[in-house]
Amino acid sequence: MGSKFYVGIDVGTGSARAGVFDAAGRLVGTGRRDIRIWQEPGDIAEQSSEDIWAAVCASVRAARAEAGVSAEDITGIGFDATCSLVVVGPDGAPLSVGTGDSARNIIVWMDHRATEQARRINATRHPVLDYVGGSISPEMETPKLLWLREHRREAFNAAAHFFDLADYLTWRSTGSLARSSCTVTCKWTYLAHESRWDESYFRSIGLGVLADAGFARIGTEIVAPGTPLATGLTARAAAELGLAVGTPVGAGLIDAHAGGVGTIGGQGGIGTSTSRLAYVMGTSACTMASCRAAAYVPGVWGPYFNAMLPGLWLNEGGQSAAGAAIDQLLRHHPGFPEAEREADDAGVSVVSWLSHRVQTSVESLSASIDAAHGLHVVPDFLGNRSPLAEPRARALIAGLDMRRDIDSLGALYVAGVAALGYGLRQIIDAQRPHGVACETIVVSGGAGQSPLVRQLLADSTGVPVSVPESNEPVLLGSAMLGAVASGEHANLEAAMQQMSRIGTTVQPTPQYLSTHAGRYRGFLLLQQAGASLRHHDEDSA
Repeated sequence: MGSKFYVGIDVGTGSARAGVFDAAGRLVGTGRRDIRIWQEPGDIAEQSSEDIWAAVCASVRAARAEAGVSAEDITGIGFDATCSLVVVGPDGAPLSVGTGDSARNIIVWMDHRATEQARRINATRHPVLDYVGGSISPEMETPKLLWLREHRREAFNAAAHFFDLADYLTWRSTGSLARSSCTVTCKWTYLAHESRWDESYFRSIGLGVLADAGFARIGTEIVAPGTPLATGLTARAAAELGLAVGTPVGAGLIDAHAGGVGTIGGQGGIGTSTSRLAYVMGTSACTMASCRAAAYVPGVWGPYFNAMLPGLWLNEGGQSAAGAAIDQLLRHHPGFPEAEREADDAGVSVVSWLSHRVQTSVESLSASIDAAHGLHVVPDFLGNRSPLAEPRARALIAGLDMRRDIDSLGALYVAGVAALGYGLRQIIDAQRPHGVACETIVVSGGAGQSPLVRQLLADSTGVPVSVPESNEPVLLGSAMLGAVASGEHANLEAAMQQMSRIGTTVQPTPQYLSTHAGRYRGFLLLQQAGASLRHHDEDSA
């Protein structure tokens, strides 16, 4: 056998991606395929497990072809995915979660159909909720399961298995029904520190039928991320993926958590894995903070034990819309169509084109905030994930004028990125009194590749911002799962030390800290005004 390589597979909201990495964590080949999403009124978002699996297989084949390595050289595989709910029957066939189309058997993380169910669950004040920041989100799985039982009883009763998407992918690959302690602890209310489901919780919220079956439909074998599953790839999965039968497959991670694994433990940089805050910027944004002791932070998910790094507690915050919020914000501006044409001509996204344009028009990256003077944004288009834990929150924009030009659009973009920074600062401020350290922010995801975004995040939070050396840290985090499953590393912390490194670090610019402090106060005032208006509207309804 030649050199050892590992495949990391990341299933996001819009695509499946695969990366082939060598033992040092260097990316040698990638592949990507789009996946379909159905979005409908009522905050409905659905996907197909068959469509996703086909995209996974195609991306793995493409990545291996680009890397130029043999199937036998791949010695471990890891999966990460969005925290979406997959429903399958006894034979593994997909079951419809909404429209009657059986292909559409996934309720996507961003689907908020279960907002009412989440409200009722939170009204129980069950002690289990202490481990989700005191308030469960409609993005999580038990509200969605309750919605299915109440609105699609036939599908709920027919389901043999309910999976988090990452666990579905490892089951599809190996036949193992084992669930990752990451997925079930963070999104399903499994109490990993006590190695149990809380039966009284499920009975109190109307899902006692799952307890009656001994939780067999949601998982009775819970293992740490990277644990080798069954005997590796089945013959069928190996043929579909273009890999060797028996290749070790590690228990998976939620996509944001894979980004955390791929970033916070790297060599070099400021701080350690327990003082670095991972900030994974994608369609949404997640913050990951690891602690040696449990920290209960209202409005911040967790504390979760053994959910990302072995033996540590995790606090998970974030924003329900980040990249999606910037896109939505810009589309409201009358200058967007012109920018879209310019970006199309340049062969890049509107955000990339606009970011580059702003960067080249200012004396310094920090000075870009001057263009947004008087313009303020709260980017809660899809609610506030943390620390307010308020799915009914909505975006606000203050300071709009009559300008329609590209410079005005650029100012709105800067204000939007800074607003994401203020949301991040709010999470950091909420966690700090509870003992959650933040010596530096390690940012990953597409937006984190922009020097302008990194500087604005550093300035708006007042905290140094680092980026990992790898430009694909989420894929790298998944590949580390494969490295652990193969036996190359004892656990994820060992893999992180060998396979990841911190690259550039950006410091806040002192002369702009007061500017951002003032804007942050404005951000909080706008947030409060939005809550007041929302309560007024509800009282008037």
